[in-house]
Amino acid sequence: MILALGGGSWQRLGSTGEWVAMLNQLDVKVEALKPANCGFDVAWSKHFVEKYHGQPIKSVTLSFEAFHQQGEFIITKHGVEGSLIYSASSMLRDEIENNQKAVMYLDIAPDTTKEKLIEKLSKPRGSRSLSSYVEKTIGIKGVKMGLLYEVLSKDDFANVQKIASTIKQLPVSLIATRPLDEAISSAGGVSFESLDENLMLKNISGVFCAGEMLDWEAPTGGYLLSACFASGVVAGNGVIRFLK
Repeated sequence: MILALGGGSWQRLGSTGEWVAMLNQLDVKVEALKPANCGFDVAWSKHFVEKYHGQPIKSVTLSFEAFHQQGEFIITKHGVEGSLIYSASSMLRDEIENNQKAVMYLDIAPDTTKEKLIEKLSKPRGSRSLSSYVEKTIGIKGVKMGLLYEVLSKDDFANVQKIASTIKQLPVSLIATRPLDEAISSAGGVSFESLDENLMLKNISGVFCAGEMLDWEAPTGGYLLSACFASGVVAGNGVIRFLK
């Protein structure tokens, strides 16, 4: 018998994770199911959420520890979602588990340098405020400007060095993952310690496991599907060998 019962996300499609309790009762080691390829909660200001939720942030570089990747994501009522966020989600999730929050850094002008920003912002601007000058000279506006207002004070907007530094390294504090049911996929599942090389449960002869119910995670899209299908092939071949 092959079990391919899914993880714990998108329960309305059938992957409820109810099998976890059943296998635990049979002394199978199962790692707790966690959100993977998921969004995160951010304590945005009320004004920011009302004005910008649902809007994409394009052409931005996300940095967290050794992770650096350019892409885009979306501002939500709760925080952040989208492909760039999902790419770093496992590291961000683990950081929140260990330290109750994770701070990612955004470069919202990845095609220029801090030095060039300082040079442009230091030029005479007449009667215009520095914030309006940032919009006109650097091209930062809309939701990106909103992000600056989330982290910079009024006094900061009078400081060219502070503005340039924040544009290149804007901190966003993530306080929680979104619920497991909202995640694209889940981490955790049947531990490989409980399985042999054919993905058969060591303590239940003839029962094999495959797919997202195994303790692994992968990037969203084709990688996730390919790994699920590959584990199915391994389990299927294991059944054939078991029956011979």
